[in-house]
Amino acid sequence: MADGLRIGLLGGSFNPAHEGHVHVSEVALKRLRLDYVWWLVTPHNPLKSHGSLMPLAERVRYAKKVAHHPRIIVMDIERCLGTRYSIDTLTALQKRFPRISFVWLMGSDNLESFRRWRRWPDIVRRVPIAVIQRPGTVLSMLSAKPMQRFGAKRRLEGDLVTATPPAIAILDGRRNAQSATAIRAAALRQEAFVRAVPPC
Repeated sequence: MADGLRIGLLGGSFNPAHEGHVHVSEVALKRLRLDYVWWLVTPHNPLKSHGSLMPLAERVRYAKKVAHHPRIIVMDIERCLGTRYSIDTLTALQKRFPRISFVWLMGSDNLESFRRWRRWPDIVRRVPIAVIQRPGTVLSMLSAKPMQRFGAKRRLEGDLVTATPPAIAILDGRRNAQSATAIRAAALRQEAFVRAVPPC
């Protein structure tokens, strides 16, 4: 870990990881001139049911297969740090790596639920945030509580990583519609179809 590195943090369940995660990461790497993007695979998402959550080791292993970019690093650092919430993970990372410039990454489809995160305003005040546009979320993104509260702090993407928080940039462009929810739903439909086919 060299001083001055620019690192994007993309947290989530990655249940499973997919090309949408890769797209968000590649957009951030290019547009924000990041050195790396870290995928922070959380052991347990406090906002989601654990019933459909694949085991952590399996999600990490699959994410490493999907993250085929040399500057996307998959890790389960929350397990190592013993943190449960993003604000605690972020605080621990900034304490451990005080000379690294971190920026929090999220798809615009997560911006509406961001207000339900534990101490979400503190996250905005601790680190610059880049919101990467996802299909069908433009209007909901504009009405999201975080944008209403901190929208005046929007910055140009080139200045974001070194900006003093609160600082938010919206990265628009080509969009990827793939989602983990859709992947799981398709898998359930396929499983139901297979079960419905009578044996020979």
